[in-house]
Amino acid sequence: MTNDLGAMQGLNGLAHQPLARRGLVTTGLIAGFTLAATRVEAQAIRTDMDGIEGGEVAIATAGGSMPTYWARPKGAGPFPIVLVNEEIFGVHEYIKDTCRRLAKAGYLAVAPEIYFRAGDLSKMSDIQAIIRDVILKTPDAQMLADLDAAVAWAAANHGNEARLAVTGFCRGGRNTWLYAAHNPKLKAAVAWYGPVGGTPSAIQPKTATDIAADLKAPLLGLYGGKDGGIPVDSVLAAQAKARAAGKSVEIQVFPEAGHAFHADYRPSYRADAAIAGWARMLAFFKAHGV
Repeated sequence: MTNDLGAMQGLNGLAHQPLARRGLVTTGLIAGFTLAATRVEAQAIRTDMDGIEGGEVAIATAGGSMPTYWARPKGAGPFPIVLVNEEIFGVHEYIKDTCRRLAKAGYLAVAPEIYFRAGDLSKMSDIQAIIRDVILKTPDAQMLADLDAAVAWAAANHGNEARLAVTGFCRGGRNTWLYAAHNPKLKAAVAWYGPVGGTPSAIQPKTATDIAADLKAPLLGLYGGKDGGIPVDSVLAAQAKARAAGKSVEIQVFPEAGHAFHADYRPSYRADAAIAGWARMLAFFKAHGV
């Protein structure tokens, strides 16, 4: 995927017409799954709340109150923190469940809705409109500041900022690369099929490849060998640039997986790659002190 418009060929199971399904919750997060899915697959994972707690919170930012989902183990902590970067579809049930899975693994997971100023993703199903009117109109500097705000909230709510990691999916994978070049306190980053190229703009001036030499934490990239929008060669080139600058980047390619292979609510889901990638992510976090 050289950019998000080019990524559409990898987003299987997505609709371009409005679907009357789920609405807003009080904090602005999506109730249920994204409207952009033509259907929700029966394989969608649903993680219970046994042994964990979580919910929604509004975090103060420069541009208003940012809707955020969090989940953590029960108890006082402090727990290691994992920032969860959403796809382009908002903090919906899949992202929330991902937070609960991380909580089950011992983490305080925080998923901020960084696009809340640009548009109401809970009511959007046209992918081109989402990209044009929301994603590409969200400044990277603002996105990074929002993630910093989420970290600050987590650190004040049973989180340990000294053990901080970030992960993300698709566009969130790209944002994971950028955040890994932004926050010197970060211990580890895991990007799931995040685009490393794209067309820079005044408000999004650098691609993941552009910042590869500036990474401040070890990064693991999880990619699909059959992802029609993200050439493996481009990912390996980003890795080579990072390594040439003395940075630690590991890339794992799942040969039979396409784009969004972790998105269990969509037809693109590949259980083998998703399970292996998840285990690799948790091992990577542990290896780097998170």
